Amino acid sequence: MNLLILCPHYAPDVAPTGEVMTAIAEALGERGHRLHIVTSLPWYRLHEVEPEWAGHPWRTEATKFGWITRLHPFPTDKTNIPARAAGFLGFTGAATVAALASRSGADAAMVMSPPLPLGAAGWVAAALRRIPWVFNIQDVFPDVAVELGAITDPRVISAASSVERFLYRRADAVTVLSEDLRDNVAAKLAGHHPEKVRVIPNFVDTERIAPRPRDTGYRREFGLGGRTVVMYAGNVGMSQSLDLVIEAARRFADREDLVFVINGGGSALEGLRREAGALSNVRFVEMQPRERLPEVLASADVHLIPLRTGLARSSVPSKLYSILAAGRPVLASVDEGTEVANTLGEAGAGVAVPPEDPDEFCGALAKLLADPSGLEAMGDSGRRFVMQWASPAAVAESYENLFEELRAGRRGGGRLSSPTRV
Repeated sequence: MNLLILCPHYAPDVAPTGEVMTAIAEALGERGHRLHIVTSLPWYRLHEVEPEWAGHPWRTEATKFGWITRLHPFPTDKTNIPARAAGFLGFTGAATVAALASRSGADAAMVMSPPLPLGAAGWVAAALRRIPWVFNIQDVFPDVAVELGAITDPRVISAASSVERFLYRRADAVTVLSEDLRDNVAAKLAGHHPEKVRVIPNFVDTERIAPRPRDTGYRREFGLGGRTVVMYAGNVGMSQSLDLVIEAARRFADREDLVFVINGGGSALEGLRREAGALSNVRFVEMQPRERLPEVLASADVHLIPLRTGLARSSVPSKLYSILAAGRPVLASVDEGTEVANTLGEAGAGVAVPPEDPDEFCGALAKLLADPSGLEAMGDSGRRFVMQWASPAAVAESYENLFEELRAGRRGGGRLSSPTRV
């Protein structure tokens, strides 16, 4: 098949969703499909276009499986919601033009969200080409923005929700990462074929990311030595309750053998630095290149996933699966009954506590740190758990089968069958 893929990030960009789409696309290419990928110029790490990519608002490059068109992402301050919305619309407009200009003769299309408006580009391109399209939902919007308080105006919330439902209804299939996200999206499609919502979870490359010794070059480079490292690695933004990390550092300040590491960048970083003040047991490390991810993961003794209240019901951090693949335990601060909490319980790979509760968070951390052999056992258990999961190739095959099903349905005038899970 010839496939048109629209996504906000793609390698060498270091965004987690870019990692996911890169692996899916490469696996589809290995299965013999031709791809035209429309994405942004790399910008996630610096929140501006990387210097080596600057100077051209539109670039196209050939690959062994087709070609990639990279567009200017119109990056803005994430805390400036109107400017960010305008940036998303600008990128969506450019992506629509690129998708319509594609000479790939596409048989099907897939669009990754967020940003939600990008779905409009996929819908327009698919409608004019009379091909099916799949809407791949990584985070449910506007739910995430509403939970964060980033959007409070009822009129804006209503408008965003209307756009969301409009795009869900016009997609031939909507894929989500977990059962709780499926329930969320299917409820919004009540009466409009909720069976089109499919669960195809993200995956982890267990060959690239595997357990390694904790004595790494990363530890030596950033002066961590042999101390116990409690790490948050990822985007430092409004979604993460990283004030819990700073509070934990205060409460454990008397432990000279313990250091807290915040590895990443984002809109909340400077405020977090100010909050940490002169705490000597907190290290801030800039986001590392993609190829260093296995080393970064191996450098921690405990990894943290702190999400603000309600966020875990509309978002599943892909970092969870990478941490488990690296054989490291997790302390999560998330809503009960969500994918992160359920996965940790099922895998025996860590502990989940209620969100934004410093007493519960620090109490759970104290118990984990008091049992080094337990930490090792949790890491081993998490690794065994993800080894049973679908590989990138298996997930690509699931999308391939879905595309074929949609094409057959178009030819036969039928609908999708009942939902299934990979």
